Amino acid sequence: MVAVDSLVTGLSPRKSGEDREHVLLLAAVPDELPPILVHYPTMRVIDGAHRLAAARLRGAAHIAVRLFDGDEVEAFVLAVRANAAHGLPLSLSDRKAAAERILKLRPHWSDRYIASVAGISAKTVAEIRAAGAEILSPNARIGRDGRVRSVNAAEGRRIAMELIAENPEWSLRQIAKVAGISPETARDVRNKMRRQEDPVAGRRPRPQAAPVDDPDARDDLGELRQGIERLRSDPELIGSPAGRALLRLLSAHLAEVERWKRLGERVPPYLGGVPPYWGDIVASLAFECGNIWDEFAQRVQERVEETV
Repeated sequence: MVAVDSLVTGLSPRKSGEDREHVLLLAAVPDELPPILVHYPTMRVIDGAHRLAAARLRGAAHIAVRLFDGDEVEAFVLAVRANAAHGLPLSLSDRKAAAERILKLRPHWSDRYIASVAGISAKTVAEIRAAGAEILSPNARIGRDGRVRSVNAAEGRRIAMELIAENPEWSLRQIAKVAGISPETARDVRNKMRRQEDPVAGRRPRPQAAPVDDPDARDDLGELRQGIERLRSDPELIGSPAGRALLRLLSAHLAEVERWKRLGERVPPYLGGVPPYWGDIVASLAFECGNIWDEFAQRVQERVEETV
């Protein structure tokens, strides 16, 4: 609970301000209203301006809040996403204006990503982008999954190839940032160069994973458990710190099928315990963790081939 007088508005994407009738309706609700979302550094209301106005109308001194500790651009994007998803609907004019502002603040975001935030179509965002003289057209954009993609994928891969050749000590993130591609794509380019394949060609599609409730998937998991048990019986592995660390990592990633299924299902109010406004980042981190294991597997396989 925080003092009502300590809060200010101004992040709302509504150009017309508060709707008086909606405030009166909320003020008449006998039950306690959900907490409002507040930008912690500035104490500006991200989501819940009408609930705050209703609390003031009732003469309340304090109100329940959830605090968000990010920068002001992130706070505005969150305000747009929240207001587009629930409560008093944003008008189409408000949604378009919000998309235009996001395009100016984050021009590298893809049309689909901004459309998902503002609640309009990707085509409408593309039209706003094309009509905006102040909106930049960067060489890379961030998609809905949080990953960076070069507008010209082949050019981004070519630049990455040159950077890797000239700067072998650079990290994947450094290469990706300069080339305007994702770290995943930079890793793919580096791996192809090691295998003396064409780095500009796109990566092979990853095989589609079996559904978590598929009997074959359960059989595969059983085989993986058996494999770990065999590794645990090796004195050389369990006798070294690196071997024990590997076994712990492998065991941690073999969670029960039903546990992963529950994480993948929509459990109100959040998806797998992840608040919607962190969904893109969590998805990107999950993809990146998978890619790290992919690279590790490739390195192990290469070592095996070298010793055979």
